[in-house]
Amino acid sequence: MADEKPTYEFKDRDVYILRELAKDPSVSSRDLADVLEAEYGIDVSYVTVNESIRNMREAGVFREAIMPNEEYFVFELFEFKFNPEYFAETWRETMEHIRDDEHTLMYFLSDGEYQWKSIMLFPTREHGERWLHEFYKNHGKTVLNVRTSVMTNVLEFGASPDLFDHLDVADERGF
Repeated sequence: MADEKPTYEFKDRDVYILRELAKDPSVSSRDLADVLEAEYGIDVSYVTVNESIRNMREAGVFREAIMPNEEYFVFELFEFKFNPEYFAETWRETMEHIRDDEHTLMYFLSDGEYQWKSIMLFPTREHGERWLHEFYKNHGKTVLNVRTSVMTNVLEFGASPDLFDHLDVADERGF
């Protein structure tokens, strides 16, 4: 994960490309060029569209990840704090175990109580319970305030194209 916000000067075209990719991540550059012209009045070649996507990807504007359909896995929110008593000797091993685990989709810190959190994917609820049991056996003294929540009835799964309207645009014409 990057430590800094990417530095990228957005053109209107880039924002529209991101919006369209959010609608359909598999859309081709040729089709995107057609959409840009039809929907936004921007006449550019598919080569230019492809170059914009590549430049944004290289600058870290967006990340690409395979997101499994939520019907195939149980999504769990896993939350914990580190135990200060054992922090110095065990925190790194525990942090890396969660970060590198095959079940971890996303791993992050949150403010408030300064909780570590991860979104984990398990094939069944029982699999998640066994994982947690093994985690406690190997790292239990390192963590406090462990909470798990099964995420049920996922109602939104993806970024809304409208979200990209909040990006700063450098060139008013967008070309």
